[in-house]
Amino acid sequence: TPDRYVEIGGAKLNELSYQLARSYCVPCQGVYVAEPSGMFRLDGPDHGWIIGSIDNRPTPTLDTFIQVMQSIPDRERVPVVYHSIADFHTTSVAVVQVERHWSRFRLAVRNDTTGLWDFTDLGAPLPPKAIQPATARFIQLDASVGPAKDLIRSLVKVSYYMPCRIDGFPKSRKQGAGLVLDHARGLIVVSRSIVPFSMGDLSITFADTIIVPGKIEYLHPSHNFAFVRYDPALVGETDVASAPLSEEMLLQGHRVTLVAFNHNQRPVCLTTVVTDITSVTIPQNSTPRFRSVNLDAITLDTPLAQQCSSGVLADEYGRVQGLWLSYLGERNMSGHDNEYHLGLHIHTALPVLSALQRGEDPGLRSLNVELMPVQMAQAVAMGLGQEWVHRVEEANSAKHQLFLIRRTETGSESAKMLEELDLILAVNGKTITRMYEMDVQYEAEELEMTILRKKEELTLKVPTSPVSGDGTSRVVMWAGAALQEPHKAVLQQSKTLPSRIYVSARSKGSPAYMYGMVPTQWITHINGTPTSDLDTFVDAVRQCPDNTYVRVKTISFDNIPMVLSVKNNLHYWSFVFVWVRASAVYRWPTIDMVKDATTECGWRRNEVVKGRRGTVRNYIRTRDFSTLILLLVRSNSAPLPPS
Repeated sequence: TPDRYVEIGGAKLNELSYQLARSYCVPCQGVYVAEPSGMFRLDGPDHGWIIGSIDNRPTPTLDTFIQVMQSIPDRERVPVVYHSIADFHTTSVAVVQVERHWSRFRLAVRNDTTGLWDFTDLGAPLPPKAIQPATARFIQLDASVGPAKDLIRSLVKVSYYMPCRIDGFPKSRKQGAGLVLDHARGLIVVSRSIVPFSMGDLSITFADTIIVPGKIEYLHPSHNFAFVRYDPALVGETDVASAPLSEEMLLQGHRVTLVAFNHNQRPVCLTTVVTDITSVTIPQNSTPRFRSVNLDAITLDTPLAQQCSSGVLADEYGRVQGLWLSYLGERNMSGHDNEYHLGLHIHTALPVLSALQRGEDPGLRSLNVELMPVQMAQAVAMGLGQEWVHRVEEANSAKHQLFLIRRTETGSESAKMLEELDLILAVNGKTITRMYEMDVQYEAEELEMTILRKKEELTLKVPTSPVSGDGTSRVVMWAGAALQEPHKAVLQQSKTLPSRIYVSARSKGSPAYMYGMVPTQWITHINGTPTSDLDTFVDAVRQCPDNTYVRVKTISFDNIPMVLSVKNNLHYWSFVFVWVRASAVYRWPTIDMVKDATTECGWRRNEVVKGRRGTVRNYIRTRDFSTLILLLVRSNSAPLPPS
C-alpha cells in the first residue's frame, strides 16, 4: 500500500501499488494517477493511467516525478506520455498545461504514529515564461464555399479550464469556436456553454498553431454569449480578420452559409436554408445553472448543423448574420447533459460589442423576467379583446403571438410590479410580438408596460435593474463545500431566498459530502448563530474548533429545513475563500494577495505581519487553531488569480 502521494494541478498521484500490479500482472513501478483531475485528467477512461514521461523526461519513481515537475514553469505546455494499467501495448501522449497557480504542489506522507497524512509543501512554482509573438497562416477553404470561405480567418478555438465547479456548471474543461469581431482590440464572442463563469484559465488558438492567453470581458446575464479579449500583438503577422457583420435580419426561408466546427474541431461549410426563427425555452436543470432565456432561436434545414457546436451563419457576401452556438440544457435520466445547437442573431451581441470597443462597461439593465410565446387562440381564452388581436395582426404579419411572463426573478425590482402569467401587450406604446422588441429594456430605467392580468388590462410603470457582466466574484470553501451568493439561475428558479449563502458544489470524501450537505441548499445558521451572508458565515465558522461537530441549519431548494452536524476536519479541509472587509483585524500570520495589473496573473502575493489590517478586495491567507482562510476576489483587469 502506498505511504506517499503527491497533489498537483488538482490531481493525486502515487507510485503504483503492489496490489494493483499484482492484479494486472505488471511490474510494480511507475507513477500512477490515483485521482485523475485538473491537469492530469487525460484522454480516455477516467482511471488506470501510469505516467511514463513528462516533457520528454522519464518519471519511473515519485521522487523523479517531483523533480521533473519542480523544474517546469507554471502554465508551460508539455507532452505527457502514459499508458493504461490494463493495456501496456498502447502508449498515448497528451499535451497538458502545467497548473501551479490554482492548487498547491505538496507531498503527503502517512504518519503511522498519529494516523494522519503529513503534508510538505514542495515549493513555489517557477514563473511562467514570457510569451513571444508568433506568426502562422490559417487554412484556406475551397473556393466553392464562396465569399464565406474568408470567415475561417475570423474563427478561433477557445479552451477553458475551470478549477472549481461553481454556478452549478458540471464540467471542468470546455472547448469550442469563438468569432473575432474586433482584431485591433482583441475582442472575441464565444458561447457561455464554453465560458460559463470567470474563474478559470482561458486559452485561444489561432490557425491551429498559436496559443495565447485570454481574459473574460463580459458574461451576458441572459443570452448565451460572452466576450473575451486577447493581446493582438501576440499573434504577430498572422492573417486574423475581424468578421464582417450584416445589418440584415435573418428570416424564415433565407439562404445562409454555415461555417462551423464539428465535434472533431474540423471546419464544416455548407449552404442551407433557415427553417424557422422561433422563441425557444431551454429546459431548466434540477440543479440551477446558466440557461439562456428570452431567445429567438434560428434553426437550419440540415442535420449536419446538429453535429456542429459553434460557428457562424453568413449571407451570400460572406457577412455574419448570426452565431451558431451550443446551449447547455437539462440533465436527462441517464445522467447526460443535453446540449442544443441553435442560431442567434448577431445584432443581439452588438450593444455589448459597441460598449467594449469604446472602453466602457456595457451597463445593461433588465426586467429580469423569463418570457414564453402565447398563440392568439390561447390569449383570447385568457381574456384578450378583439382590438388587441387586430393590433397584433398589424404589428407582425408573419407570426401572430404575444408573450407571457413565465417567471420573475426573486428579489428583483420588477417582481414587485409584475406577476407570473401576466400577458405583455405593449411596452412604451409598442405592441410586442417579437422577442427582440424587448431589447428596449437594456437602456431604460423604467418601462411603461401594458399587460393583461386575470382578464384585466393594466398599464404599469415598471423599473428595470442594472445587471452585471462579471458573473460570480466570491466563493467560500468550507468543509469541502463550495459556497457562494445565489447566482442568477438560482434567482430565476427559486421563489424564495432564505439566505445569501448557497451551496454550489461539494468534494467527494469531504465532511460536507459525508454529513449530507448537498448542492442547492441554503445555509441560514451556524451553531444557532444566524448567517445571512458570506461575511457572517466566515465569522461564525472561524469560532468552531477543530475536530468538533458544527450544527449547520440549512433550507433545501423546496424550502424544507434541516439541521446537519458537520465535523470540522481542518487538517485536510481547511480552505475558506471570502471577500475581506477593510476593518478586519487578523492576529495570525497571513499572506496578502493584492490586485496588480503588472503581474502575470493580475495579483501580487505579499507577506503580512501579525495584527496588520486586511485590505478591501485583497486575498489573505491565515492560520490559527489549524484554520486556513484564503480570501478571493475577481480582478477587473485580469483573469481570476491563483489560490
